[in-house]
Amino acid sequence: MQQDKHPDYHPVVFRDRAAGYAFLTRSTADSDQTIEWDDGETYPVVDVEISSESHPFYTGKARTVDSEGRVAAFERRYGGG
Repeated sequence: MQQDKHPDYHPVVFRDRAAGYAFLTRSTADSDQTIEWDDGETYPVVDVEISSESHPFYTGKARTVDSEGRVAAFERRYGGG
């Protein structure tokens, strides 16, 4: 196997701001921000918009989409029927 071909694989904290949930895993993602974890160590932290804690598929909480309002806005903007 060739050396220096693989990216650095290290512990990283992923933080879901919407759900207020964070988890520690290993990843190649990197960040300038750090966070002190429960074990007293400091790890890079990556903020994500959605994770299994906030995704409707995993939580069972479906979001309703205002499709009627979106259609009306589209018609107002572009002059539809």
